[in-house]
Amino acid sequence: MTDEMKTRLERLAKMDDKDIKLDDIPEITNWDSAVRGKFYRPVKRPITIRLDADVLAWFKSRSEKYQSKINTVLREYVRKHA
Repeated sequence: MTDEMKTRLERLAKMDDKDIKLDDIPEITNWDSAVRGKFYRPVKRPITIRLDADVLAWFKSRSEKYQSKINTVLREYVRKHA
């Protein structure tokens, strides 16, 4: 992202919502064909991690994609504590 783009985004973030012109942007009301994560693909690295057996069992019991769920929980923790 260029410095100019960052400056424009910072200026936009400081504006009140009512002051932002939206007349040239069509409102999206149907999100049925939206794809989550289409443009964001973080690099995945295989690691070995030791988890308490009960924690691992809890995640496994709730989803076949338990590793992705653990990653999601860890990512949320990182966001909250950044």
